Amino acid sequence: MTVTQPAVHLRVPTPEDASAWHRVFDDPEVMEFHGGASHDLAHYEEFTARQRAHAEAHGFCLYTLLNDSDEVIGFTGAQPWPQDWGPVGEIEIGWRLGRAYWGRGYATVAAEAALERVRAAGVGHVVAMVHARNERSIAVTRRLGMRPAEHLESPVSRVPAVCHRLDL
Repeated sequence: MTVTQPAVHLRVPTPEDASAWHRVFDDPEVMEFHGGASHDLAHYEEFTARQRAHAEAHGFCLYTLLNDSDEVIGFTGAQPWPQDWGPVGEIEIGWRLGRAYWGRGYATVAAEAALERVRAAGVGHVVAMVHARNERSIAVTRRLGMRPAEHLESPVSRVPAVCHRLDL
């Protein structure tokens, strides 16, 4: 049986994408493993601006993820680990999809495309920090060939996380 993979497109976030990210992620289920609460539009305006700066400085970022109808369905990509704990100095890959797009293969296909861009930028390995109970994202790390390497806990929220690693 052949499984058709979904078509995805990645683009450096535009200023307009802040509103789209805000809309797509304004869902308690989507935010369950990201602090639990939705963020305001100003958060996404800063977040997308930071990603444009990462694209300029590093050649990669957390890209806006579009489906084959050019609808914004989430983001995927990589950025320098933004915290002062955990895998400091590492490049973290990540993904977040709107609830309506879960379970269709988008996260894995999009993360694979993002990994190609990170590899092309000369990055030799990446990490993915995943909430220890986020089974969907843990499954994506397995499909990408990542291996769990460290169990960590956020010093602020005390959230347990697993740092997965992948050599490119």
